[in-house]
Amino acid sequence: MMGKLKVYADRMSQPSRAVLIFCRFNGIDFEEIKVDISKRHHLSPEFREVNPLQKVPAIVHGSFNLSESHAILVYLASAFPGIADHWYPSDLYRRAKIISVMDWHHSNLRHGAVNYVINTVLGPATGRPLNPKAAAEAEKVLLSSLSKLEDIWLNGDGHFLLGVSQPSIADLSMVCELMQLEISLLEGKSYDLKDFHFVHYSNIRDNFLHAKTSSCNHY
Repeated sequence: MMGKLKVYADRMSQPSRAVLIFCRFNGIDFEEIKVDISKRHHLSPEFREVNPLQKVPAIVHGSFNLSESHAILVYLASAFPGIADHWYPSDLYRRAKIISVMDWHHSNLRHGAVNYVINTVLGPATGRPLNPKAAAEAEKVLLSSLSKLEDIWLNGDGHFLLGVSQPSIADLSMVCELMQLEISLLEGKSYDLKDFHFVHYSNIRDNFLHAKTSSCNHY
């Protein structure tokens, strides 16, 4: 017996939300343990025992500890019975493509999005000063990433990444990232990312809406 899954997360964190949504949507029995980043709980000695890198999300499943959201999603899709194959297909080639998208996401879209958001509005909540220069650099990365997402990764007949008809863990991770930007544009008056609007990215808009719909009300 592995014991009940424990998920250490902060819902302000896009990767944390992706893991939580995956668990809820797929009926995985788990305990959510809140790690409040704004209160620096991730730097506590107790959490260091869970994840020495001191970042969320992280999981504990029996004696097994794991960090990094994409690795966690792969593990959950593989370790728990009854998970639909489309989330992380058994076909080797399709799996490799999903990993390719997730690696690109982490180095490009997430890199631009998180640095833009932190350096425009959320910095003070995590004890960091606003940095307009860093925000401008992050904006360039973000807009370039959105263009590649639109023209390459969502260039296909299906509604989801890689042109398929059902979502994968890569779609879930991606849409959580995009939701953060959507919320920021709606609520953050000091945001100035003028070129980010779904009307400019029809494939992204389509993917975003279908991913949210396919996961019902778990967002």
